[in-house]
Amino acid sequence: MPAQHGQPPPQWQPSGKVFLVGTMIDGMLQGAQEQYATLLEVRPKPHVLDDYTVGRIIAVYTEQRDDLWLWDEQLARWAAEPLNVTRRREVERLQGQMAALRAVVTSILTLADELKQGTIETVLAKDDEELGRRLPRLRQLAKLAP
Repeated sequence: MPAQHGQPPPQWQPSGKVFLVGTMIDGMLQGAQEQYATLLEVRPKPHVLDDYTVGRIIAVYTEQRDDLWLWDEQLARWAAEPLNVTRRREVERLQGQMAALRAVVTSILTLADELKQGTIETVLAKDDEELGRRLPRLRQLAKLAP
């Protein structure tokens, strides 16, 4: 995916930066895994979230998802170079990390989309009859919570 109109072209890094880039990719994956775990904790009780928070999660992780191609392309460029064994293994490890990151980001966006249906604003906007119909399902979800 090329740089978007108005965006400067990416500045590809030399293979000597593979370990620095690795710490960045590892950090993104760790942060995404933590965010996903947090969202799973509130899944049975989405009313503890507000629209702004869920919207911000969707915006941040949509932007991250849309930028993952940059990291993939950097790794592909390095993979095409003659690398020593240590750097080659790191590039291969990071390609696996990127696959995991893409999966976690996709899971975050899917779960956030689900959670936005039950934020506090959504619950408060429902009339009493609608809330009465949803109460058994909310109780069932609450029982599933750890």
